[in-house]
Amino acid sequence: MKRVIVLAMLLMTGALSLVVTASQQPAAGTAAQPAAPKVVEVEKLRDNLFMLKGGGGNTAVFVGTTGVVVVDTKLPDWGRPVLEAIRNLTRKPITTIINTHTHGDHVSGNVEFPATVEVIVQENTAANMKEMRASTQTAPSGQPPNIFKANNGRGMPTKTFKDRMTIGTGADRIDLYYFGRGHTDGDAWVVFPTLRAMHAGDIFSGKNIPGLDAVNGGSGLAIADSLTKAADTIKNIDTIITGHSRTMTMADLREYAQFNRDFANDVRTAKAAGKSADEVAKTWKIPAKYADYTAPIPVRLLQNVQVVFDELK
Repeated sequence: MKRVIVLAMLLMTGALSLVVTASQQPAAGTAAQPAAPKVVEVEKLRDNLFMLKGGGGNTAVFVGTTGVVVVDTKLPDWGRPVLEAIRNLTRKPITTIINTHTHGDHVSGNVEFPATVEVIVQENTAANMKEMRASTQTAPSGQPPNIFKANNGRGMPTKTFKDRMTIGTGADRIDLYYFGRGHTDGDAWVVFPTLRAMHAGDIFSGKNIPGLDAVNGGSGLAIADSLTKAADTIKNIDTIITGHSRTMTMADLREYAQFNRDFANDVRTAKAAGKSADEVAKTWKIPAKYADYTAPIPVRLLQNVQVVFDELK
C-alpha cells in the first residue's frame, strides 16, 4: 500500500519536518529573494524501497541490511535534500549510487554525497559523464557547466558494467542490465528481484514520446528493440519506477515498446513518401490506441522526428 510523505526541509533549529531551503545570491543592486524550497516527495513502494520525486528524475532509495543504495540523484543542488530525505527514512549509511544514464537531472546530486560512496554506471554512461555533452533535448538554452569537472571529479563513476552486473546477495541483491541504445547509449535497468521492482530511468520516462538524445548515443530506431529485450528478459516484476512519471507495470513497458516501434515506422513511412521532418512533426498525432499518453511538446516531437530521419540516411 502506497503512502505519500511530503518532506519539506526548512533548516530551522528544532524543526522536525525535513525541509531544505537553498540560499540564492541576489543580483547586484537588488534585494535578496529567498529561493523556493526544494521539496522532496517520498512515496513508499515497499517497506525498504522508496521513490523520491521532485528536482529532476525520480530517485529510488533501497534500504538494505547494512546500507543504502540510491538510484539517480537529481538536478544540481538537490543532493542535499535527497540526503535529508534519506536520513528521515533510515540511519543506515549510504554505500552506493547507481546512475541510470548521463543526464544532469539524474546525476548532478552525486557531487553532494560523501566521497566514500561507490558510483556504478553502464560503461557508455561513464564515458558520457566525463564530457557531460548537452543536446537540444537536455539543454535547450545551451551547454551547462560540467558539474563533475567543477567539483574536481567528485561523484564520477568508480565502477562500470557492460551488459550485466549483480551487487549484493539474498535480500540485498540488485541486478543491473543494459539492453542497447534508446534514450542514450548507456541506459541502465536497475532490478530489485526480491521486491519484484525495478528502476528504468528515462528509457521509460512515462507514457509519452521519449527524449532521443542522439548526442549521447540515443536512437529512435533501436529504442523499441531495447525496451522489448528488457520486457522479455527481466522476469517477476510488479512495479517499474519510471524516469519522471508514476510507477508502471510490465504490461505498460510492453505497450511503450510498441508505441516507440509505431512511431519509428510512422516516421519511416512519411520520409519514404517524401515528407520533410517539419511536415511530419506538424501532422503526426498520438494514435487513438495510446489515448492515455501525454501529447508531445512540439519541439520535442520535431527533435525526435529529426533523430529518426538522420538514422534512416
